[in-house]
Amino acid sequence: MAKTSSSFEQEKPVIFFDGVCNLCNKSVRFVITRDKKDIFRFAALQSPLAKKLFVNQPYLIQAPASVLLVQDGKIYVESTAALKIVRQLGGTWSILYWLILIPAFLRDTLYRFVATRRYKWFGKQSTCMIPKPEWNDRFIS
Repeated sequence: MAKTSSSFEQEKPVIFFDGVCNLCNKSVRFVITRDKKDIFRFAALQSPLAKKLFVNQPYLIQAPASVLLVQDGKIYVESTAALKIVRQLGGTWSILYWLILIPAFLRDTLYRFVATRRYKWFGKQSTCMIPKPEWNDRFIS
């Protein structure tokens, strides 16, 4: 499900992720290394940009939120965000997009199950991820 974004204009889709979550950080590295067309930009849910952008929708950046996709003036959440991301990576990964045919309430139930346990299962850092120097231009704040 897409929600209309507040006045955030970004040329490229932005993936907002939980910057202290080990699973989320691994997911960001996964996307960056496969995003050969330089499609995405990244920002932590803890960033000033996220706090400003979602000031009227704070529930979007609170637990169990782990990934949001802002694209073309819309905010995609939970499993829909993840599926839209893999679709745009192309190649074999885009095949996973067929999962969009499963009703969102079912997909999101599984998504929330993992999201609420991600710190316990994968760990948590005390500070947000610091990107590799060669990735600095991919991150916004």
